Amino acid sequence: MTVQTSRAASPGDERRAQAEALLARYPDLSQSEIDDLRHWFGKEATALETALLAGDDRLGRPYQQFRKDHLDRLSALEKGIAAVIGVLLIAGLTALAIML
Repeated sequence: MTVQTSRAASPGDERRAQAEALLARYPDLSQSEIDDLRHWFGKEATALETALLAGDDRLGRPYQQFRKDHLDRLSALEKGIAAVIGVLLIAGLTALAIML
């Protein structure tokens, strides 16, 4: 006797399907759809889900472009923090060089 198990779709499965549908249409998305995808990748998607999308023949190219356009860029805050850290490092090294 073979026992078959069926798994009901979870909310995570539905969200992943929504993300896949959006990626399939990329770059023809509204700003709210782009924001939704950014949120999904940043807060909801697992590493496995991201890897599966990246390796999907149909979605790999749109995923790579979306990632380049929206996920890999530094925000203005991150750029500001990096600049402040750089200035502090240079000032510290300059002060150290003067003291030696």
